[in-house]
Amino acid sequence: MTFRISTANQFDRTIQQLGVRQTDLANQQERLATGKRVLKASDDPVAASLNEASRNRSARIEADLRALDASRTSLQQAEAGLAESGELMTKVKELLVSAGNGAYSDAERADIARQIEGLREQLIAVANRTDSNGRTLFGGLGGASVPFVDVYTPSGTGVVFQGLRGQPAPGDSSLPQTLDGDAIWMRVPPGNGSFTLSVPTTNTGGVHTNAGEVIDASAVTGNNYRIDFAQVAGTMQYTVTNTTTGVAVPGHSNVPYQSGTALTFDGLSFTLNGNPANGDVVNLTQNNAPTDVFSVLQGAIDALRHDGVGEAGYRAQELGRAIAEMDTAHDRVLLARGRAGEWLNRADSQEFLMKDRVVDLESEQSRLTDLDMVKGISDFQKQQLALEAAIKSYAQVQRLSLFNQI
Repeated sequence: MTFRISTANQFDRTIQQLGVRQTDLANQQERLATGKRVLKASDDPVAASLNEASRNRSARIEADLRALDASRTSLQQAEAGLAESGELMTKVKELLVSAGNGAYSDAERADIARQIEGLREQLIAVANRTDSNGRTLFGGLGGASVPFVDVYTPSGTGVVFQGLRGQPAPGDSSLPQTLDGDAIWMRVPPGNGSFTLSVPTTNTGGVHTNAGEVIDASAVTGNNYRIDFAQVAGTMQYTVTNTTTGVAVPGHSNVPYQSGTALTFDGLSFTLNGNPANGDVVNLTQNNAPTDVFSVLQGAIDALRHDGVGEAGYRAQELGRAIAEMDTAHDRVLLARGRAGEWLNRADSQEFLMKDRVVDLESEQSRLTDLDMVKGISDFQKQQLALEAAIKSYAQVQRLSLFNQI
C-alpha cells in the first residue's frame, strides 16, 4: 500500500509549525519583558501553586502591618495624653504645697482653688481624648463615646466612668488601641493606701496628722479608730478608741498630748500635729474602696474654700491627704505610661520581624516565578534564529515546483 502526501498538506504542516515557533518566540519575548518565568498556572503548576500561597501569606502580613500601624498611632496619642496628665498632676501638687502656706489669705487660697479647678477640667478633657479615628483612647473595652462624665453637683457623685473596665490583651501581631482609664484614674487608694486619717469639719481646733503608715502588717486588725481630745485639769489629753469593738486601745487612754506626738498601736503609726480644742476628734478608717483622682482634686478645692472655726486644722488635714493621694495617682499614670511605652517598643520589634518575613516571602516568590534573564535571552535568541531559519527554508522549498522546469 502506497501513501501519498500532497504538496498542499506539506505546506499546511509547515505553516502550522512556523505559527507554533512564532507563538513560542512571542511568549519568550513576553517573559523577557515582564521578567517572569511563570505567567500563568499552566507554565509551571507546582511553582504557580506555591507562589499563590506565598502571596496570600504576604497579603496577611501586610494587613497585620496596617493594623499594627493603626494601633501604634493610637498608643502614641494615648502615651502623649498620659504625659500631659502627669504634667497636670505635677502642677496640682505644686499648688497644693503652696496652698499649705499659713500666711496666705482667703483670697489667695480661693485663687489656688480656681487654678486647681481649671486643671481638673483639663484632666477630664485628657481622659476623654480620642484618636484620629474618633475612638476614645481611655474608654477601656468600649462603652460610651465620652467615658468620663462629670456629674459633680450638690447631689452628684463626681466623675463617673461610663466606659467598660478592662483592656484588650496584646497579640502576636496586634496591640491594644485603647487603655483602661478606670484603672488609671478611678482606682486610686485613699489615704496612705492602707488607712485614711481625717478630721471632721465640726472640729474647732487646729489638730491634724500626717498620712501615717503600716509598720507591722501582722498586727493590723482592720478595725476603725477614733482619737478624742479632752481638756482635763488644764491639760489636753487624748484617748484612742477602737470604734469597731468599742474598746479603748491599751496604753492610749487619757494620755497628755503635745504637738508632734507619734502614735503607734495595732501595727499602725502616725503623728498628731497642731493644737486641738476640747472635744476635737481624729478618725482613722481602714480603706475598703478606692477613690479617684477627680474626687481628690475636688476635695482639695472644697478644703481651700472651707470657712469655719477649725478651718486651719481641717484644711491642713485635707491638703496633706490630697498630696499623698495625688502622689499615688501620679504613680499610676506613670505606670500606665510605661506600659504604653513598652507596647510601642513591641510594635517596633513586631514591625521589624514582619517586614523581614515579607522580604523572605518576596524572595521565595522571585525564586518560584522570576526568569533567569541570561538563560531567557539565550533561549530567545535560539528561538529567533530557529524561526528565521525555518522561514528561509520554507521559502526555498516553496519554490521547488515542476512548473518552474517547464
